Order: sequence, then C-alpha cells, then structure tokens
Amino acid sequence: MRLLFVLLLATTVWAQAPNTRRHTPTERYELFRKNLALRGETITRDQFRGIANLDDWKRRRPEVRRQFLDMLGLHPMPARTPLNARITGSFQRQGYRVEKIVFESSPKLYVTANLYLPAAASASARHPAIVYVTGHSPGPAGAKAHYQHHGIWFARNGFAAFVLDTIEFGEIPGIHHGVHDLSMWHWLSLGYTPAGVETWNAIRALDYLETRPEIDSARAGITGRSGGGAVTWFTAAADDRFQVAAPVHGTWSVGPHVANDVVRENCDCIYFWNTYQIDLPLVGALIAPRPLKIINASKDGTFPPSGYEPVTQCLRPVYEWYGAAGKLSEFAEPTGHSDTPAYRKASNEWLNRWLRNDLTPFDESGIQREDESQLTVLDRYPPDAINEGVHRTFIPAYQPKQYSSLAAWNKRRDELTAALRDKVYRTFPKARVPFDTWKSKYSMWTERYADSFNVEFNTEESLRVHGQLFIPRNGKTRHPALIFVKGKDDIVFSVDFDRLLSAFSNHVVLVLNPRAVDYPMDVNRTAITKMTVPLLGGTLESLQLWDILRSVDFLVDEEKFDLASISVYGRKEMGVLALHAAAFDKRISRVILDDPPSSHWQGPALLNVLRITDIPEVAAMMAPREIVSLTPLPEAFRYTRAIYQLHGKGNPIRQAASLGEALKVWEYQ
Repeated sequence: MRLLFVLLLATTVWAQAPNTRRHTPTERYELFRKNLALRGETITRDQFRGIANLDDWKRRRPEVRRQFLDMLGLHPMPARTPLNARITGSFQRQGYRVEKIVFESSPKLYVTANLYLPAAASASARHPAIVYVTGHSPGPAGAKAHYQHHGIWFARNGFAAFVLDTIEFGEIPGIHHGVHDLSMWHWLSLGYTPAGVETWNAIRALDYLETRPEIDSARAGITGRSGGGAVTWFTAAADDRFQVAAPVHGTWSVGPHVANDVVRENCDCIYFWNTYQIDLPLVGALIAPRPLKIINASKDGTFPPSGYEPVTQCLRPVYEWYGAAGKLSEFAEPTGHSDTPAYRKASNEWLNRWLRNDLTPFDESGIQREDESQLTVLDRYPPDAINEGVHRTFIPAYQPKQYSSLAAWNKRRDELTAALRDKVYRTFPKARVPFDTWKSKYSMWTERYADSFNVEFNTEESLRVHGQLFIPRNGKTRHPALIFVKGKDDIVFSVDFDRLLSAFSNHVVLVLNPRAVDYPMDVNRTAITKMTVPLLGGTLESLQLWDILRSVDFLVDEEKFDLASISVYGRKEMGVLALHAAAFDKRISRVILDDPPSSHWQGPALLNVLRITDIPEVAAMMAPREIVSLTPLPEAFRYTRAIYQLHGKGNPIRQAASLGEALKVWEYQ
C-alpha cells in the first residue's frame, strides 16, 4: 500500500518549487487531488496511533464506539419504539417455510422482510438466527426477492434467516444515492448516511427475532454482500449481540479509496461520513474478538484489493491481543463484483461453524427460487410511511433557542464554538504550512487605480490557491482590507473587477479563488469530489472555508499589511462561508453578504452543522461586528438581529446598494 502512495506522489514532482511560477487550473487540480490522497493516507496510516496493546485498545474502545455511532447518526441510539410487527402471509416448501413480515424500526419507518425457518421450527427446537442485509437489487418485490437463495440455504441448514429489504430497494422505496446522484448536499450538513438507517433496521430486526420463541437469538450472526457487506461491518460493530459476522464484497479503507478514486463507484450507504477521521479497521476492532470473516473479490472494481487488504492486515494484531487469532479469517476469489457459490460457501460455512459448531461442507443443490411476487409482504403502500423522506427526519436538526440576556447568549456562543470545532471544523489542518508565495505584476487596466499583482500561495500541504492583490497608492501606511471571495459560478472573465472600482484607491483588496472554484471539474467530477471529501472528515466547502481563513493570515502575516479592518465579501454560499470564517477569526470585522441562503439545508454543505446550529445563529456569533447585505436578508435573519440587540450597540446589520456603500469607502478618502 505504501508503494501506491509513493507512486502517486511521484506523479506531481513538477510541483516541488511552486513559487517559481503560477500554476494552471489543471495543475492546481492535480495538487488538490494529491492533497486529498495525503489526507487519506494519514487517516489509514495513523488510525491505531497510541494503541499498541489490548489495554490501550480497551481504554480507547468506548470513545471509538461513541464516535462511530455518532457518524452513523446512532448516538444517542433512537428510541426502541414498538415494532408493530405483522405477518402478512406464509408458505411451506420442502425443508423450510417462509413468513412475510413487516415491522416499524421507528414509527412509520417500515421494513419489509422474509423470515426463512426450518420446516420443523418450534419452541422446543430453537434455531440460531441470521440477519441477512441485502445489496442493491431493484425490483417491486424488494431486494430480498433477489437474495432469496441465501435465506433458503440457511433455513435448510438449521438457521432462522431474516432477509431484509433495503430502504432504497424495498417494497416501500426510499433513497440511497442522495449525495452520489441527487445533489442532496444537506445530507452532509445533517451528517446523514443511509448506512445509519440500514444499521438501525438490522438492529431492530434482531429485536424482533428475540420475540420469537423458536429462535435462539443469543446465537445471532449477520452477513450480506455489497451494500449489505458494508452494513454487516457497521451492524456487528454497533451491536454486540451479533456473535459472528461475514461481510461479503463491502470492505474498504480510506487511503486507497481516496487515492484511487474508488468512491465514485459506491453508493452513499457504503461509507460513514468520517467526522472523527478513523478507518474501517478501527471499526472492525469493535467487532473483535467475535468471529469475523472478510470476504472479497480480487477483480472487484468497487472494492479492490488495495482497499480491502489493509483492513485484514490492521485487524490481525487486534485479534492477537485478544488471543483470538483463529477468529479472524479472510477469503478472496479472482472474480468481479458478483454473488457466486464460492462466496456463499465462504460465508455460510463460517457462520455454520461458529453458531452451530457444524463443519458440514456447503451444498446448495436443489434450491428452487420462487417467483418474486410470491415474496411480496404488502398489498398496498402504507399512506403514513416515512421511508422516502427519512433522510430529513432520521437525524434531528438543531432548533435555535431564544436568549433573553447577553450572558445566556455568550454561554451558548462558547458552547457552539467548541461544538463547531469538534464536529464541523475538525478537518482543519493541525499545522499551518509556509505560504511559499508566488507574486507577479498584473499588467491590466487595474494598474491605473492601484498596484496590481497576481498571487498564489499555499493554504496547506500540496494545496495552492490564487487570486489578485491590489494595493492602494494613496501614500498611507495603514489601510482597511477587503477579501473578495469568488465561488464557482463567479468565474466568468478574469478581468471583471467592476464592483471593486470604488475600493481600489483606499482598500487593500485580495480577490481570492479558493480551491475547486476554477478547476476543470464537470458536474459529475464535482459531485464525486464532494462525496469523497467527507470520507476525510469534512466537506469541499469546509476546505474552502480554511482557504478563506488562511487568506486573512496571508494579508497579516505574509504581506504584513497594517490593516485598520478586514471585510470579507462572498456571494450566495461563499457569503455563508465568510460568516463561519468570522465566527472563527475575530480579526474579520465585517462580512458582506450577497443573496445568501437562509439555511444550511440549501447550502453550503458543512459536515454535521445542522445537528448543531444553522446560518442565522452562526451569523449571530459575529456580534457586535458588522454584517452588511447587498440584497434583502432572508426572514430567518430576524433571529440574528435579536441576538445583536442583546449587545445594545445600535444596528450593525444593515443593507447596502453596492460594495462601496457596504465598505463606506468615503471614510477613507
């Protein structure tokens, strides 16, 4: 794996002396990809840092478990409300019978499933339980119909197998690809992943099996392939009641998946959004020392060897610490991403061995598939089902509170600052790298107004941002500054500086292009990138926020301007990033908004932010510094005004018709 990263870094040797010239957008994009790969490599390399033995792991385990559950949206666990389970039909076949079952894992969140039982199942002969979590298989009868042969084998071999539909391809369909395909970026702001719901459904499935007298739920295992393989990992780590696990074709690690651009291949349900920057082997350590068999396909493009091999390598020492080396096993065949007998043999024999102490060789001869319609549970769509919209409610969004005193608000502001640092800004680099500035005269008409330069500088390792710097020629040594932040939709012609004309003669102006605003990325590549970054602990927008913060440092520490004030302008979502920057850095004295969204539900996407706060409250963290809007502020900003009033300093929130009016340029003539 190390060789892979060495080769990756070798592809960008041309960037060893970035201060010698300005990089093209394509070159800066390649540097950005290198930066993401470095971040991923660090996560994979350092996940067990500080954990060298079993005692270290036992001390760390509760924290890792809390973090893992939090990233799935399962901390705290949802209430175990009544399952309201119903058996809507059943039928008998030679050696087994099938029950059609629906239950509510949470109120009105319906799970359709088929329960396969040995023909002689009774309370006097209790059978071990298998929760089978299916992969992506579309069809009106649900994914369970496609995977029915798994349930049949288990029932014919002495198990009770509960084959679940997914929330995407169930009889009551929901959504899995909100980020991957549908631009539902609020999923990131909520920290929502469908993997959390699938894990919760599997946990509640075992709750149901515990109510069945013919089932020995103390001997429970879990398996599934593809998306079901990933959910097998997550569920076994989340719920210690599962005694054995066999994930098939759903194993990955952060570094290789980012470096090799594998995230593009996978559904949202494969990953947790990695707030705490951990990796799958650390999640696997939560399963240890329970028996775990990791089953893969060596020609699988969605879960390639570079991604799954480090997982087993990292987990072996953990199982050895427990004295349970024989309870960790792996299997791979040279096939693609397919459900073949070899993989069923590997998983089912493993489960049979550990749950039934049975070493009978795998044999699935004689299995007869049903017409899929025979396995349908419901005859109509429940009118109260929330499945399709569960992504809006599974993780509750924070509801801002009203504050009647400045002391109460200041307490909340301090708590909010800590929460944002912990769960939203955690991906910010720990160290600030040298700027390694490149600066060159900008021979453009702007020279008639101010000294003009093209600039480029580092904001973190292997990451260059660029822009234009304008310095007044008014003979003064102290100036106000304006950081004019461009967004992806603001890059049309590089010579468009009309809005800045009134500021050129009296403000130091930095026109900043944060990362990714002008890279050669189409809609598809942008979406893949925005899905990849959360695997590293943030969002593309939070990385751009860091660029804005470093641009303040650039003016103060690198250019060493004596600045009377610092204003930051951003249009639409960039204005919101400016508000977050000002909440983080009190050197920013004014934020100028232009058509901002009213909520992070619309953007920008910042990991977990809607669990903690929303835009109007973040804006209030600026108080009593000035907020100016070039357009009417959304109604939601009434909340911001109410907090500002607690400071008793007039009305620092105002509207202006132009950037010059917002900056009050006449005060600096």
